[in-house]
Order: sequence, then C-alpha cells, then structure tokens
Amino acid sequence: MGRLAARRALFALPILFAVTLGVFAVAAASPFDPVKAYAGTAGLTASQENLDQLRANLDPDRSFVARWWDWLTAAVTGDLGDSAVMRQPVADVITERLGWSVLLAATAFALAIVLGTLLGVLAARRRGGPLDRVLTSLAYGLEAAPPFWLGLLAIWLFALKLGVLPAGGLTDTAATTVTAGQVAHHLILPALVLAVSQLPWFALYVRQGVGDALDEDPVRGARARGLAPRTVLLGHALRSGLLPVLTLIGSRVPELITGALLVETVFSWPGIAAATVDAATSVDFPLLAALTVLATAAVLLGNLFADLLYGLADPRVGFDG
Repeated sequence: MGRLAARRALFALPILFAVTLGVFAVAAASPFDPVKAYAGTAGLTASQENLDQLRANLDPDRSFVARWWDWLTAAVTGDLGDSAVMRQPVADVITERLGWSVLLAATAFALAIVLGTLLGVLAARRRGGPLDRVLTSLAYGLEAAPPFWLGLLAIWLFALKLGVLPAGGLTDTAATTVTAGQVAHHLILPALVLAVSQLPWFALYVRQGVGDALDEDPVRGARARGLAPRTVLLGHALRSGLLPVLTLIGSRVPELITGALLVETVFSWPGIAAATVDAATSVDFPLLAALTVLATAAVLLGNLFADLLYGLADPRVGFDG
C-alpha cells in the first residue's frame, strides 16, 4: 500500500504542474477583463486615470507563463497568493469554504453509496421482474437529469409547495449564530439532491454485479447446500458483486465535484462554488489555480482510495498498480 501511494504521489506531481499551467493559459485567453472585474460596479463611475492605475497595479497583460511561475514558486512555500476578487488571501478563501463543501459532498456520497447499493440489491434479486424494471428505468432517467434541475425541482416541491425544508443557505434568516441543528436542517435538501444525482451509477453497478454473482457456480453451490436466500444474497453474491463498485468510487469523484458546485449554487450553500464562479469570471489567477489543484488532487486521491479498497477486498489484485 505504501509503495502504491508513493508511486501515485510521484505520478501526481507532473499532473498538478500541467493542470495549473493549463489554468493560467486558459485564463489568459479568457475574454473577461480582470481590471473591470476587480473594480466591480465602482468601475462604471471611475475615471480613466484610476482604471489605468489599477491596470498598472494588476498588470493583466503580463505573460501567463511568468504569472504561473511566480505563483508556483510561491505556492511550494505555502503562499498561495491573494485573491483579487475576494480581497483576501487565497488560503483564507479556501479555509473558510472548503469545510462546508466537504460536508455536503461527503454526506451526499455516503447516501448515494448506501441507497444505491440497497436499490441495486433489490433489483438484482429478480432481474427482469417488475421491481427491477421500475428501478432500472428510474435509474436511467435520473442519469440524464442535471443536478441543477433536480435542485430547482426539490426547492419547488419541498420548500415552496410543502414548506417542510428550507430553500437554501446555511442557517435560518433570523439566526445570529450557526448551530449544528440549523446546519443539519439546511443540509438535508442539497445533500439529497446531490446524492440522487450520483445514485443511479451505484444502483446499476450493484444490480449488474450482484446479478452476475448470483449466476456464478460458488453462489449456486451455496444455494444448493440449502443456505437461506438472504445468506446467499448478502453473504455471497453481494460480497462478490460489490468489487466492481469499488472502482466506481474513484471514477465518480469528478462528477461529484461538478455536481457539488452546481448544487451549492442552486441552494446558496457557502462552499467553494461561489468562489470558483467568481474566480473564473474575474480571471483571478491565484484563486483559479488553487481551486483547480484542489479539485485535481481530490480526483487523484479518489482513484487511489478506490484502488486501495479494491486491493484490500480482493487479495488476488494486490497493490502493484
């Protein structure tokens, strides 16, 4: 496990360097003017002299390679620079928002895995039956539904029509302090929406894996020995059928991050979504680079975690990958 993690870490370094360079290149080619974005509404009434001075201070026409190198050499020492759009250090922007994003994504991912596994097992028990057809059709339908559409639909139903859950935010409007109860109450709807957007893949993978395992000789032998159907399903077929799902965990991380950004925006969740959008539209080089490195590292860690889980679950695979 240690050797695998070390190899992946060495492999990740050039990827992170290339990704950050690409971010600076794309940002430099963006049609957005960072000077106007930095000035905001004040730029509408500012004099040309002030705008020229601001442009000289920000130096937006400088080569993106020079910007990237300056940022990279400072980042390796722990200095991520200052965010022009947020008016504070990049490290503070990430520290203030990352925890809320992790809370939302982790809760939703756990729900998606648990519910997807449960629905997949129910569908695999009798493949081709009425329940299997209903669950499979629902899963394929949810695959095509974008997270922001699910979020708007959930707000319309549970917040506006039924009034049982808040439409967004982290706490109640009149609240003066952040409490765990209010956070949990406001977390329910965005976490469920994000979980539902990820659930179909787990349900379909479990259905396929468990269904195939039920037709394998070892499972048939267990059934022939007179073991209870529940024992055959959960003790034999599910254990074998879950192995492919472990690889799915890592591959779903990019979609999870994208979905979380959309869900955070719809529900006004105070995560990194707003910072990402503002950084992109304002061509905020330091913040864009840091957020991209963070997302890329999350994807690489997700793939490593999935490989480690697979190796632990199936000793025949080992950790040579």
